[in-house]
Amino acid sequence: MTPGERRFSARLDDKLDDEYLCWYDVPIGPRYRHPDFVVLHPSRGFLVLEVKDWKAETLAELDRDRAVIDTDRGRVTAPNPLRQAREYAMEIVRLLQQDPALCHPPGDKRAGKLLMPWGFGVVLTGITRSQFELMELEHFLPPGSVICRDEMTEGVDTEEFQKRLWDMFLMPFPCLLSLPQIERVRWHLFPQLRIQVQGDLLAAPARDEAAPVGIPDIIRVMDLQQEQLARSLGDGHRVIHGVAGSGKTMILGYRCVELARRQHKPVLVLCYNKTLASRLEHLMQGHGVQDRVAVRNFHEWCREQLKSYGLRMPPRQDSADAYAQLLVQSMIDGVESSAIPRGQYGAVLIDEGHDFAPEWLRLVAQMVDPETNSLLLLYDDAQSLYGGPGRRRFSFASVGIQAQGRTTILRLNYRNTLEVLAVAKAFAEEVLTGQDADDDHVPVVAPESAGRRGPMPELWRARNIWAEADIIAERIQDATANGASPNDFAVLCHSNQLAGLIAKQLQKRGLAVLLASDSQRRAMFNGPPSVKVMTMHSSKGLEFDTVFIPGVCELASHDEDAGRKQQQVRALYVAMTRALRQLEMSHHGEGAVVEQIRRVVEGVSRRLAA
Repeated sequence: MTPGERRFSARLDDKLDDEYLCWYDVPIGPRYRHPDFVVLHPSRGFLVLEVKDWKAETLAELDRDRAVIDTDRGRVTAPNPLRQAREYAMEIVRLLQQDPALCHPPGDKRAGKLLMPWGFGVVLTGITRSQFELMELEHFLPPGSVICRDEMTEGVDTEEFQKRLWDMFLMPFPCLLSLPQIERVRWHLFPQLRIQVQGDLLAAPARDEAAPVGIPDIIRVMDLQQEQLARSLGDGHRVIHGVAGSGKTMILGYRCVELARRQHKPVLVLCYNKTLASRLEHLMQGHGVQDRVAVRNFHEWCREQLKSYGLRMPPRQDSADAYAQLLVQSMIDGVESSAIPRGQYGAVLIDEGHDFAPEWLRLVAQMVDPETNSLLLLYDDAQSLYGGPGRRRFSFASVGIQAQGRTTILRLNYRNTLEVLAVAKAFAEEVLTGQDADDDHVPVVAPESAGRRGPMPELWRARNIWAEADIIAERIQDATANGASPNDFAVLCHSNQLAGLIAKQLQKRGLAVLLASDSQRRAMFNGPPSVKVMTMHSSKGLEFDTVFIPGVCELASHDEDAGRKQQQVRALYVAMTRALRQLEMSHHGEGAVVEQIRRVVEGVSRRLAA
């Protein structure tokens, strides 16, 4: 901000109450225009303000179209700020009037017109009202459309300040925007905030200005806390510690698109599993920034780096885990010997960072260009699935991530209904409680529900695993016959073997199925609609309207290794929290896990009914 913009921002903060929403210098609409301030009030409408730090002695000329300013660099020409503000305001009006839900209804005398007032004005932070009059600026800046330096002081009367703003409206009339209407305004103004209804992390903005905007019946946008966090992430190292469903990946997507537009060096996005990498890659393609953003799962990235810099690949091993360890060590050795350069990326963003070993994070932190020093790590220890029970605890500082004082905790779960989240929390209580804060003072955080309601999760029994698959197929077929898309459904399994069996059974019943095998994970979100079948581990970072979890009777029992059981609890917790609305779990035999789920579902049902 300029000094004047900073002072005016402080006045808005001081003199306007919490009903006002204010945005400073954020891109508006598909053309990414940047007005200085946009102010929105539910019963007033919206106002666009351009702020100028001009002084009486530096403003050389002014007419209806332009201003000539004396600067240290000599005379410069700038647009007339009132004309500029009017153009921005008109663009917002055109954008919002495309949505019938934001216009007066047919039959009204204002039918088809925006149902809220609007206006525009100029703030002159270095020119007083008396100077304004002496310079006869009213010929090109109407006095009622201008706030002057002495009218935005710290001691200015609150009512007088607000009246200055609302006198700028062209045709004021009564209105009262509902919360859904305010969200629709944000959906149109800020395409980066959009979330598609069925599972997409972030909707791509419309890039063809001539094409009509496809407006869904139901819209979802980041809430104001998420938007503020996404916009306020500054440079340096940042950590977002968020519960499942809190919007971490959505915030990463927003941040990634913004960085891609202003970074000269490429941006790197890393995660652990291939399925999430495919989803993030699809997201970047939707925003048209795939040429500036590299999305990779960690081991794929290591392999590409070794190949790109002509280093020898490690020899094949008997186990995939052993080969992966050698691959990472070869990468580390390459960086330490300077065969692989450090600082390759203008920014690095890590999703599901709780699955990264400390040596991985230490390696990745070195890949950030020191000039930008931009690193974002998304983290939730409750969802950690990899590394086994002997997983080492470490501090971020010990691996080169300097995020002290720049860690944000997100506790609110927006993804799941209250019913789904209550069952998942109760089942995974031992994972979500009883752990102390780590060396960075970040505890395992239990999620809190945003309050959305839906059907109770179900636990049902079939005679065998093939019958479980048949019942799942029947339920999906019934739903698609009533208008649901196959993309709405996922079947999450405890093993690759079970996933293959379920996929074959669903295909036999005539369903379009995509099995998330290694060869298909990169194309999971391309092609025709299909039911997604994958392991619980592969589902991390994804979400679906309806999730089926078959064969829960085959999970670890109480007499098995405690560490293995805890890992399976974490995996089942992750799988449960993939469900946006409906969660169905099935079994064909009894066992400790089945009994625990049954007890949890019955207990939550009684509690919510009370």
